Amino acid sequence: QVQLVESGGGLVQPGGSLRLSCAASGSIFSIYTMAWYRQAPGKQRELVAIITTGGTPSYVDSVKGRFTISRDNAKNTVYLQMNSLKPEDTAVYYCKARRVNNDYWGQGTQVTVSS
Repeated sequence: QVQLVESGGGLVQPGGSLRLSCAASGSIFSIYTMAWYRQAPGKQRELVAIITTGGTPSYVDSVKGRFTISRDNAKNTVYLQMNSLKPEDTAVYYCKARRVNNDYWGQGTQVTVSS
């Protein structure tokens, strides 16, 4: 079983940048597909980006060209670099680890984009 702790959220102005981190412990990090999700108030949680065990990323259309997911297996950490942030990116961002049919979630970190 893996434990996940997100960090790096905060308040940023439109057009600004943030980098989220998700630190994993308790298992072999490199065997998990990692993903970032977000949940805005009154909305369902949605997938933002995925990175495979081999390092292949994919993104939801709304963040393509602005967000970058990456992983550092030596540091047991996955990152989400968010640039050109918009007010509609405001949400709680969650990290998820997946292996076979088992999903593990972090507690989330708040990102607020506002002037």
